[in-house]
Formats: sequence, structure tokens, C-alpha cells
Amino acid sequence: MDRPSLEVADIVHAAGPSFIERSLRSFDRQHLKVMNAIERCRTAALGGHLDECTRCGERVISYNSCRNRHCPKCQGNVRHRWLEARRSELLPVRYVHVVFTLPHELAPLALVNQKVIYGLLFRYSAATLMEMARDPRLLGGEIGFFSVLHTWDQRLQHHPHVHCVVPEGGVAPDHSQWIAPRYDFFLPVKALGKMFRGKFLDALREAFEAGHLRFPGQMKPFAERKNFARLLQQSCRHKWVVYAKRPFGGPDHVLQYLGNYTHRIAISNRRLVGLENGKVHFRWRDSAHKNKKRIMALSVEEFLRRFFLHVLPPGFVRIRHFGFLANRQRQRMLPLCRHLLAELPVAPAVATPTPTADGTGLWKCPRCGGDMVIVERFKVTQVYVRPPPARPVAA
Repeated sequence: MDRPSLEVADIVHAAGPSFIERSLRSFDRQHLKVMNAIERCRTAALGGHLDECTRCGERVISYNSCRNRHCPKCQGNVRHRWLEARRSELLPVRYVHVVFTLPHELAPLALVNQKVIYGLLFRYSAATLMEMARDPRLLGGEIGFFSVLHTWDQRLQHHPHVHCVVPEGGVAPDHSQWIAPRYDFFLPVKALGKMFRGKFLDALREAFEAGHLRFPGQMKPFAERKNFARLLQQSCRHKWVVYAKRPFGGPDHVLQYLGNYTHRIAISNRRLVGLENGKVHFRWRDSAHKNKKRIMALSVEEFLRRFFLHVLPPGFVRIRHFGFLANRQRQRMLPLCRHLLAELPVAPAVATPTPTADGTGLWKCPRCGGDMVIVERFKVTQVYVRPPPARPVAA
């Protein structure tokens, strides 16, 4: 795949040291670490290796990746490996995609309390799904699923939400059978929204009383109990959005589908259109107008400000498993699920392509298309003194 003409690293370069100086008040050490990683990724600053084509002998120097999870260049191979690891965990049923979103009134509070509030978003969206699935009037079984945190919308604004991908059905309480949904929908989204709102706000009040929340800068007035209570009341003035797509195909389709949501960052290099007169132009999808594709222009400083809103705290896990897919239960429950499902008709396969070896990181020769293999590795200090590899002289 050809390299994009414009990358986030180019925009960081364009902003220069002046942007960093102006941002020091709002940036912490983690933000600066991410910025430095993006700027150095796949450059001589990180060392590299010499690759040789197994077919024609063409030699090319490749520079190392930064491997930062916020870097647009470093997610493809990680995503492929994660999806391959999940292949053995998929069940022969259809899957449901459910999205829990925080109301915009709570987004500023979440931004300054990421570990606490993003953690509550994971915990109580999962608790809502599992509790409602246990209701015998709805499903009456134990479900398993994984959740992925996204904190952005198409315009890079702060928009915290979690994507949950759930097998359609669950295990009976006595583990005697697999229970399929009795209705066309998996679980009622309006009831999910009400339960999620109640659970989340109760937990948020407890966090406030325990002193686990910070209120820096413009958030300082909400440190008072009456103002905090008013903030929660404002968030209750409208319905909390829980969105569920119709059930989609079996395991092969799921792997392809998950690739659209796991290991994503706020914006990929492929969406960048141009950098001109201090403005960054990028594509975005307008969901309010039938997903029409549009072009947005932001100043370099505003683009980077929005981009770095989505840097997560160090060590924060943004993909989590729950129910019978939780780490403690997976090895015991997955064989049971497959045993119970063996007695049921298998969901029809969906004719969609499955991941291939093209995404594994084995790249092709730019001259003949043959496989490139590493023949030598070199450190950073060697990069600046060695000449580029000579092309073989044609006979």
C-alpha cells in the first residue's frame, strides 16, 4: 500500500516547537511522549533494518516503528494479530453490536477524570447488558462479549462511548442449554439506556463523595456538592443513547467487522487530504445526513488540540472482555458454549472475505512484488553514517 501524501507526523512538524510551548499548560508527560513517538516513528531516529527481495535482490532500508498505540502508522499489524487471537474465541452464531454513549454534559468531566469515568463507562455498560440479559422475560441467560472504548467523533471532538460486540444468545443459568433470543431484537435499547443511566449516575455520585474526582480549571465550580448535583440533573434532561445494530453474520464476518473498531485512533492518515496555509483538511462522515462524506478544515493548532484530546492514560486498557468471555471464565465457558451450540443449527455463513496474509506486515518488493526479508538490523547511531543500499547493476 502506498504511503499517504500527508501524515499526522507532518502536521506535528508543521506546528513546530511553538505549538508545544503553548500547549505545556494543558499537555502532560503522556501527551508529550505520544507527540514525540509520532514525530519519530519510522524515521532514522528509531533505527531500522535492511530488507532484501527474495526474488530480484532489491535492497531497501526500513526504519523502525514507535509502537505507540496512538500512532496512526502502528495499528495495522497489532490489529491483525489481535483479530487472529480472537478467531479461536468466536462462536457459530450471529453477533450484535451495541453502543453506549455518555451525554455531552458529562464529557468535560470525563476529559479531566479519564481513568475514573472511562472505567465507570466500561463497568456499568457491561453490568447493564449482563443484568438485562439475565432477565427471564428477555433472554434469561449469561452472555459474553468484549467492549472497545472510543473517545472521538468524525470531527475529532470529544465523544466518549463504548462499542460492545455480543454473541446473539447466552448460556442458561444451570449451564444446560444455549438460549437464543425470543424476539427479533437482542435486548430493548430504551430499557438499556434507562438502566445504564441509573447505574452510571449512582456510581458517579459515589466517586464524588469518595473524593475520586478532580475539578481543575473551568471545572472547579463543580467541586461544590450543589453544582455537581445540578450537572447530573442536566445530564438527565434527555435520554441516554444506547444504539444497537441488527444482528450480523457468523465468525468470518465478525473478524472483518471487528477490524473497523479495534485498535483505531482518532483519525487515520488516509483521511487527511491536505495541509495548506496553516489549515489541515480531512475527510469526515456526516451521520446526520446519511453518512455523506465531507471535507473539514481546521487550523494546525486546533487539529492537534483535538487529536491529543484522545490520548489515554498510561496503562489504561481500552479493550475489555466480560461475561463468559472474561479472562477468568473463558477457558472453562467457551468449550461449554460450543458443546451446547453443537446441538443447534449453525448460523448461515455470510459471503464476506476473511483476513489474509496481506496484513501480517510482510511487505512486497517495490520493483517486482516479491517478498522482502530482513537481512541486517542496525542501531540509531549506525543510521546516520551508513550510505543507502546500492541498486544491483543490470547485466
